[in-house]
Amino acid sequence: MVDSYLTISKPSEALLKEKGSKFFAYAYPVQDLNAVKALIENAKKEHHTARHWCYAYRLGNDGSDFRSNDDGEPSHSAGDPILRQIDSKELTNVLIIVVRYFGGVKLGVGGLIQAYGGGAELALEEAKIITVEVQERIRISFDYPEMNEVMRVMKRYDAEMVSNEFMERCWIIAQTPRAQFKAFGEELSAMHKLELKKL
Repeated sequence: MVDSYLTISKPSEALLKEKGSKFFAYAYPVQDLNAVKALIENAKKEHHTARHWCYAYRLGNDGSDFRSNDDGEPSHSAGDPILRQIDSKELTNVLIIVVRYFGGVKLGVGGLIQAYGGGAELALEEAKIITVEVQERIRISFDYPEMNEVMRVMKRYDAEMVSNEFMERCWIIAQTPRAQFKAFGEELSAMHKLELKKL
């Protein structure tokens, strides 16, 4: 399990021209397959007169969910070069779509590989790469008198309060970076009258 991963902070785009063909490249930060599908559909609507909408994505904190699509271009000439650009920067939770408008001149497989990969590379050059800390969540239940001590432990581990209810019996859903989650949980476990549930 990874403690952090690299991704991009916001969408970016670029344009590559090759022998009359235009390749519009778009890079997006994404969290799940629904977002991927929505962005691909949006690209097809926005560029409805284009010839090809090729893409690749890598998802998951560990980057284990990935796919590339040539969308009618020769096999492995579009989606794979796009995915290679994502992987060359060790990114995950990223989608790149490259839209091609045919310019009348066939580029051949080698030319397509360079164009699709080059477009993806240009889009990533426009992006800001960031490190994201993987967060873990825990539900902490406790009696009201324990509140100050729970808050002290949370502050020590920079734990963020996601939601809460403060009554005679209180609960907090807290999240903290995975790298320090174990120590955070162990310190809470050592306290009396607390109930902990990892979410």
